[in-house]
Amino acid sequence: MVTRLGQRVPEFSLPDSDGKERGLSSLFADGSVVLAFFPFAFSGVCDKEMCNFRDDFDRLSALGLHVAGISVDSVFTLKVFKQTYDLPFPMLSDFNRKVAKAYGVLDDPWVGYGYRGVAKRSLFLVDKKGILRYRWVADAPEQEPNYGALTDALAKVKA
Repeated sequence: MVTRLGQRVPEFSLPDSDGKERGLSSLFADGSVVLAFFPFAFSGVCDKEMCNFRDDFDRLSALGLHVAGISVDSVFTLKVFKQTYDLPFPMLSDFNRKVAKAYGVLDDPWVGYGYRGVAKRSLFLVDKKGILRYRWVADAPEQEPNYGALTDALAKVKA
């Protein structure tokens, strides 16, 4: 299912890096949330992307935006990833690839390596009602998001 702007996004529940189940609705209970899908922890561009969200965390939080990183990595890998980079937001394990598939961002096979079932780098801005307000999907795994476009989309949600 590919979610379109203005539509309700699929609800889900995934374990975070501590093994605690996190439902989508709990992530946007206090404001908008960006679901930041990424291929793999500890893989260069993914590290840089999550660190950009970390470095901008206070400003994004002040704007009412919550961040959740989602990858097909195990909860164990995501725990070490979160600790290594001191990430202040939830890291969710989509190990069974159900959420990436539901959001239309399951890359199978993954570019050049033959891996089966990796999430494409993508962002979904979901407002506090569960409606999709911004969607971006990378054309290539090494492509980083346009963080300014995300902030602009958030400003429109707030207006």
